[in-house]
Amino acid sequence: MILLSVPSLTPMQWWGLLHPVLVILFVYPVVGATIRLGILARERRLDLNPIAATVPVEHADHGRWVTAALVLAALIAMAHDVASAPVPPTPMRVSGFVAGVAAVMVAFVALLRSRRTILRLGLAASTWSGLLLLGSQPEIHRGADWPWQAAFWQSHYWGGMALTGLLLLSMGLQADIGRKAGVRRLHVGVNGLAALLLATQAISGTRNLIS
Repeated sequence: MILLSVPSLTPMQWWGLLHPVLVILFVYPVVGATIRLGILARERRLDLNPIAATVPVEHADHGRWVTAALVLAALIAMAHDVASAPVPPTPMRVSGFVAGVAAVMVAFVALLRSRRTILRLGLAASTWSGLLLLGSQPEIHRGADWPWQAAFWQSHYWGGMALTGLLLLSMGLQADIGRKAGVRRLHVGVNGLAALLLATQAISGTRNLIS
C-alpha cells in the first residue's frame, strides 16, 4: 500500500479556510434548525401544535446566530483578501480597513441590543453599508461590479452580500414579525430568497475553492 503525505498549508492558507469552515460547520446546520423552529412557531400561532411558548424566541435567537456568523465570515474573508493581496496596501489603507471592521462590529452589536424597529432597521442598514464599503476595496475578489455583467450574477461575493443584507433586514424587522401579518409575510418571503441564496453560495463557494 502506498502512503500519500498530506500537503502542509501555510498560515495564510489556513486563514483562507476559516471562512468556508465557519459557514459549513456552523451556519448551514443552524439554518436548518432555524427553519424547523420557524415552522413550529407558525404551527403554534395557528394552534396546530401545542408546543412551548419559548419556540418563537428560540427561532429568533437562531436567526441572530446565523446572521452574526455570516457577518463574521464576510469580515474574515475580506480581511484575508486584503492580507494576501499581491500588492500589499499602504499602512494608512490597512488602518482604514481595520477601523471599518470595528465600525461594522459596533453597529451589529448595537443592532443586537436595540429594541425599536426604526433604530434596528437603521443599524441593520449601517452594518450592511459598512460591509459593502469594506468590500469595495480593490483587493477584494468581487468578480464584477455591474448587474449587466454575467460575472456579477456568478459572484460569490455579491451573493454573500445579498444574503447578509436579507438576514440583516429580518433582524431589523424582528420586533414586528410576531404582531404584524404583513411584516410576517415579508419575513417569510425574504428568508425564502435567503434559503435559495444559501444554496447558490454553496455552489459558488465550492467553485472558488477548486478553481
